[in-house]
Amino acid sequence: MVLRRITLLHEEKSAKEEYPFSIPSIQSMTELDLTKRVTFFVGENGSGKSTLLEGIADVCGFNPAGGGRNNTYDVDASESALSEHLRLSWMPKVTNGFFLRAESFYHFASHIDQLGAESLKSYGGKSLHQQSHGESFLSLFLNRFQGKAIYLLDEPEAALSPQRQLTFLRVMHELVQEEDCQFIIATHSPIIFGYPDATILSFDDGEIKETDYESTEHYQITKYFLDHRKKFLKDILDD
Repeated sequence: MVLRRITLLHEEKSAKEEYPFSIPSIQSMTELDLTKRVTFFVGENGSGKSTLLEGIADVCGFNPAGGGRNNTYDVDASESALSEHLRLSWMPKVTNGFFLRAESFYHFASHIDQLGAESLKSYGGKSLHQQSHGESFLSLFLNRFQGKAIYLLDEPEAALSPQRQLTFLRVMHELVQEEDCQFIIATHSPIIFGYPDATILSFDDGEIKETDYESTEHYQITKYFLDHRKKFLKDILDD
């Protein structure tokens, strides 16, 4: 393993009513042990999964707006309020990696353009802005992700079609198996968190707890919709 444990220091936490400590899952957190190469954070919007992932990225030295350790640029409200209260336990410590933040990826792409042609080589040699959103994500995964590293991804499905999500799973699998990489991914996609032999951590119900694939609300709603589409739509659309 690379990152083995995430600890939130209670004695250093801000008042419980202050964000992000007002989020129930963060408030109840003490330690998370990571036992698999791939860990998924799942839960409703506002449940704390992206907040924790951003804090981890900041402690790793990655730009909390998105990027690696050497990507320095500013985006409004990109500073993590949680990182100073987190402690990460490594074995061994790895400094190589990347934080993908889907909502600010446009700013990251602009930053890479400003660095010039030499930097673009690490992203396929073509401006990320000159590719579709999905193509630019895959270009990042295929070209920038390499070597023993930790990758923190916040909603990578935002730019990926279902077919491209399957392509991403293949890329991730090769990185895990051949490059000894570790992934922590916050996602709403049942396709992505269907990756085998991964840990799924739910942030719902005011706590962070391990769950299985079929028990996640995302899976259950998606399956019910696909199995009973007409009835489902009738129930929610009819007065």
